[in-house]
Amino acid sequence: MSFPLLTVTAAVPAVGAILTAAVPAARRTAAKWLALLFSLATLALAVLVAVRFEPGGDRYQLTESRSWIADFGVRYELGVDGIGVVLIALTALLIPFVIAAGWHDADPLETEAANSSFAAGSRWRPTQGFFALILLVEAMVIISFEATDVFLFYIFFEAMLIPMYFLIGGFGDRAHSGSDENAAAQRSYAAVKFLLYNLVGGLIMLAAVIGLYVVAGNFSLQEITAARAAGTLDMATNTERLLFLGFFFAFAVKAPLWPLHTWLPNAMGEATAPVAVLITAVVDKVGTFAMLRFCLGLFPEASKWATPVILVLALISIVYGALVAVGQRDIKRLVAYASISHFGFIILGIFAMTSQGQSGATLYMVNHGLSTAALMLVAGFLISRRGSRLIADYGGVQKVAPVLAGTFLIGGLATLSLPGLAPFVSEFLVLVGTFARYPVVGIIATVGIVLAALYTLVLYQRTMTGPVKEEVRTMPDLRLREVLVVAPLIALLIGLGVYPKVLTDIVNPAVKHTMSDVKQTDPKPEVAVEAKNGEGAK
Repeated sequence: MSFPLLTVTAAVPAVGAILTAAVPAARRTAAKWLALLFSLATLALAVLVAVRFEPGGDRYQLTESRSWIADFGVRYELGVDGIGVVLIALTALLIPFVIAAGWHDADPLETEAANSSFAAGSRWRPTQGFFALILLVEAMVIISFEATDVFLFYIFFEAMLIPMYFLIGGFGDRAHSGSDENAAAQRSYAAVKFLLYNLVGGLIMLAAVIGLYVVAGNFSLQEITAARAAGTLDMATNTERLLFLGFFFAFAVKAPLWPLHTWLPNAMGEATAPVAVLITAVVDKVGTFAMLRFCLGLFPEASKWATPVILVLALISIVYGALVAVGQRDIKRLVAYASISHFGFIILGIFAMTSQGQSGATLYMVNHGLSTAALMLVAGFLISRRGSRLIADYGGVQKVAPVLAGTFLIGGLATLSLPGLAPFVSEFLVLVGTFARYPVVGIIATVGIVLAALYTLVLYQRTMTGPVKEEVRTMPDLRLREVLVVAPLIALLIGLGVYPKVLTDIVNPAVKHTMSDVKQTDPKPEVAVEAKNGEGAK
């Protein structure tokens, strides 16, 4: 039996969560370092997964398969394709930065006050529980990217909601304009809304999972897709469409896609900045990943049938999210609505049914994770100093904290997909891939680019430039720990913007398999060559 690398990669953060939670209450610093150590160990394993993966090899590699619930055909099956590999790497990469950025977010009030003169008051929160929950979410997300048994995927797809609920509701943002009671009520509302939306989606998906078993007789993604390709599994058209809708609804809630998006601004606004990054840069990617792996893989004909409606919803997400972001007064809610717009681009690329669109969508998942993490974490550092999330409470920050302002600008420019930064490549591929098959949709989607430039540059102008407000005059610049959090993210945004081939070489073979599942080929470009008077076109 070969070494179960995928199991170990998911198990290490789970073990780390248990050990971190068991650290005595007085040993808060030890709990933090233990959590960081386990997150770095998980990153090393994720790198090993990427190194051992062969882009030109089998579709699913490093596979593991063991009987689990034999009477119901449930198996413990894991395997990764190129899309899963890059998303596991993204998750493992971001968690150490999330932990380091939230180093003091769950400290008791006295410790917070000792570490920052700008810290706002908050109730006591158990440090060990905060970091243990982060590691637990990491474990569940990683195994979701690895699972090739539909039932196994469903279990962790739903289970990750529980630790996220406690992270949002129990460890909310300290920078709240209202009273402590009002802040607690807002956190509770955001956490319950997050849980209810996703639970409803999960319950609908559960019905579809059961229906899939009735039709296919098992839960194995590889067996079902192979049977579909061989023509030995005949699924009635209406049955396939209903099952597709059950899966897609759950993934669209998680993604989130308009009009199922309303939980995200509340959750990101009330959560701490690191937890907000965990939500949108890590957890939400499970939804778009599952659209590629399960919706297109299991229900190819239904996916094509639903494409026109999904493209319209994606367009609405792009334009609506960007328009609402322009009018936001709260920094974190602005980033949340910007993320809704970006997820619209990802879903647009997936259902454009072109290799450029799906490659761009996968790269967008990675690059959005990096850019949103950079912007949101710097915004969190800014908010913790001033004690306010309102844009109007800032001004002239670049004069007193130039490093903070500079990193904030780079994160913002990455969010608007400036050429030379990683998100530009993915957004360009999505638009090219969409335009090749749906030119009108591709043209309308470019409105999101213009609006992104507007909300990003206006945000920077109002917070960082202009006269220095009295409340920020003594604001300290980024500390060493904070620089160490942000600098690698910025380096990756620049590096992958200049040389995205390191990702495309891994992703493109997996995209070809997905295109084969839905029996689609890229449209051939129409090139008109005119000749006059017997002379060829120059």
